[in-house]
Amino acid sequence: MATFICTDLDRTLLPNGPQSGSPQAMPALKALVAEPEVRLAFVSGRRLALHLEAIAEYDLPTPDHIVADVGATIYDRIADEWRPNAGWHARLAAAWQGREWRDVFPLVSDIPGLELQEESAQAAHKLSFNVPNLKDRERLTELVRRRFDAEGIRADLIWSVDETVPMGLLDVMAAGATKLEAVRWLIESTGIPVQRTLFSGDSGNDLPVLVSEIPAVLVANATEEVRAEALQLTEQLGHSGNLYCAIGGYNGMNGCYAAGILEGAAHFFPEWRDFINNSCDSGIKSVP
Repeated sequence: MATFICTDLDRTLLPNGPQSGSPQAMPALKALVAEPEVRLAFVSGRRLALHLEAIAEYDLPTPDHIVADVGATIYDRIADEWRPNAGWHARLAAAWQGREWRDVFPLVSDIPGLELQEESAQAAHKLSFNVPNLKDRERLTELVRRRFDAEGIRADLIWSVDETVPMGLLDVMAAGATKLEAVRWLIESTGIPVQRTLFSGDSGNDLPVLVSEIPAVLVANATEEVRAEALQLTEQLGHSGNLYCAIGGYNGMNGCYAAGILEGAAHFFPEWRDFINNSCDSGIKSVP
């Protein structure tokens, strides 16, 4: 039966946070996604080039799809080439009425506390800022929202925190250009049932997917703030059964990063448990 694994990269699949990873986790996950009935998508704020750098640097499995720029772009792997998903990009162009990030930036360029990220961090339908003062979250989000609403521009505002700095991150997206809608688009286009999909994440910009109707796992290295908010929102939305919070201990792993993804897969897809257990126990050396 087809299974679709969609995962955030930084501090979810990639062990680049302060916590250590479990050494057996990545080989076991690579074995799982190498199975012919399993599809894989990376879903992150990175642009395409940085996804490809991460695949090479961390020896990651090559995904079937890449959702880049926090949902603002989707690429499909076709004959070993990465091609933009034409249907998705047409949908976003319509949502912003033909405008791109340079066209909307002047609306908020004078707001103190917002620092425009480098040009390479922007996308056609994504405008990204650093917010040095984490206490400015509510004030800045409300200000940006009012400016865009006044112009009749439909946008989704996504807040997250880079815990390594720490630094607030604010992404202003064309309405619908979110990780959640991008994953929904892929589920629909691949024909894999939502119940056979697993999303994994760790941070605030993963919350819309984590608390949705899509089965999801919050890796154990997520902050207590994100965990508490995710649990509260799933309860409010009636999706409590769709969110699993990794705690560690499964196959002797700590539940962080790839170990958390495997723990979530074993929770939602019992038929994969023996395969995952055997992969962890055997200490797989290489995966095609």
